[in-house]
Amino acid sequence: MGIPLRLGLRMILVIVLLAGTLCATAASRSGPPARVDSLEATLAGEFALQGGQLPLAARNYLEAARAAQDPVLAERAMRIALLADEEGIAQQAWSVWRALAPQSGRDQHMLAASLALRIGKTRDARRELQALYASGDWQMSLAALAGAVGKQPKLVVKLLAEAVDSGVLPNELAAWLGYGGLAERLDQKPLVDSIIRQVVERFPGDPRVALLKAQLLRQAGRPDDARTALDTLASERGLAPDLRMALASEYVLIGDAGKAAALLAQGPQDQSILARRAELLDKVGDKPALATLYDEIKRDATNPNPVRRLLLGQIAEYLERYDEALTWYASVPDERLQPMIRLRRASVLFAMGRKEAAFEALRALQSDSDLEDDDRREGYQVEAELRAKDKDVVGERDAFARGLAAFPDNLDLLYSRAIMWERLDDIAKAEADFRRILVIEPGNVATLNALGYTLADRTDRYREALELIDRARVADPGNPAITDSYGWVLFRLGRKREALDYLRRAYALQQDADIASHLAQVLWVLGQRDEARRYFDEARKLDPANRSLQRALQETGA
Repeated sequence: MGIPLRLGLRMILVIVLLAGTLCATAASRSGPPARVDSLEATLAGEFALQGGQLPLAARNYLEAARAAQDPVLAERAMRIALLADEEGIAQQAWSVWRALAPQSGRDQHMLAASLALRIGKTRDARRELQALYASGDWQMSLAALAGAVGKQPKLVVKLLAEAVDSGVLPNELAAWLGYGGLAERLDQKPLVDSIIRQVVERFPGDPRVALLKAQLLRQAGRPDDARTALDTLASERGLAPDLRMALASEYVLIGDAGKAAALLAQGPQDQSILARRAELLDKVGDKPALATLYDEIKRDATNPNPVRRLLLGQIAEYLERYDEALTWYASVPDERLQPMIRLRRASVLFAMGRKEAAFEALRALQSDSDLEDDDRREGYQVEAELRAKDKDVVGERDAFARGLAAFPDNLDLLYSRAIMWERLDDIAKAEADFRRILVIEPGNVATLNALGYTLADRTDRYREALELIDRARVADPGNPAITDSYGWVLFRLGRKREALDYLRRAYALQQDADIASHLAQVLWVLGQRDEARRYFDEARKLDPANRSLQRALQETGA
């Protein structure tokens, strides 16, 4: 995922030595500037990229591309420049790239379309998009359109509508789903309705069309209409298991986990469906229905397989039938499941109030040399979680300390401890653990994002946060959590309108309480109070105890 430590140190040493050479050269040089060395510029670009300085990285890569006459470096300069919103550098990089590689491929068309959209060149954007449509690359066309929403929303809407009305989209439901989702995010109700009409005509009788309609209605803030569409689809017989699971997920998102569980109870049952039913029934607190499911699984499996016995133990836990849960776990014969069983038993003992027995069981697991390292490490992780539930901060810290003594510099334990420090409002220690991870693995995307978000959310070091989050965006530009962090740091920097676009995009990708809370807070500050309240309500449904939600409500007074 990142640059190994040894390689990272080597790179730094090369750059340090190079910097010394450059300084000495600069001190003695007179006359016209020397020709740019492509290797020096490439290293400088990579060093700037590792430091989260995207504009500087783009400029250095552009210099390297010109010096080496390398189209690959020109492409990298253009990608980084677009990510940094440096359209001027992107235009220069595009000129170099096109001159060095005149035969356009789909990547060229996509990046050229994105650039043309951002700078408002309608004719150029239309030409590049048409080339992508002609080659069947509707996904890249959609990516180019979506990437320009924050810069040229009216142009994006115009070209999106042209694509829908001109018949260039392929006869693939996935393509229409994607374009419908973008139209909905842009709040283009007539265009959304047009897409739905065409989808119904193109795919008559396909139940996924009804699911699409329900998704778009929900995202548009019309939950009652979405429910009507879902109910119509749910009444059909013989729905495929994957469609039932998707339909159940939509019911959960409109706040009806009970209906989702009832839907999953219909039709063939496999292990994943049974587990999801149990999870949903526990979520809504429907103990009678959960007990019925428990009895159903026991009745239909006189000799349940090991995984089924594990599920029965977990459902017994949900029902707080802890003695039965321990009995089920004790009956699982599969040796491969034993480490998980031992962890579950410890959690059950803790829930029964037998806390010392639970921690003793975990300590036995932690010291069992016959187990894999990952299983032993998980013992420290679970102990820390149980100590946190018990509000035993000292014990939680001790569990992490012992875990890291046994597994020095383990990234999972360091990351979890950093999250603990943030929860305890010790931001300095959280940052220290995050940065320790980045010393070991400089490109760890989750940590770059987590540290950047922490600095944006809990300090006023917004520029530093932006650099960290930008590094994560380079590595994983479509990640909704990173998109949310980017929107949030833009909000903290006062760029509220830009922030709104990125937060809407993040929420369209993943319905999450943190993202919903951030989106609601930005809408509230922008004066869009009714829509803000809707997203606050969605956050409450997803996770009423969410810390971002609680802070947003406190800060806005909503």
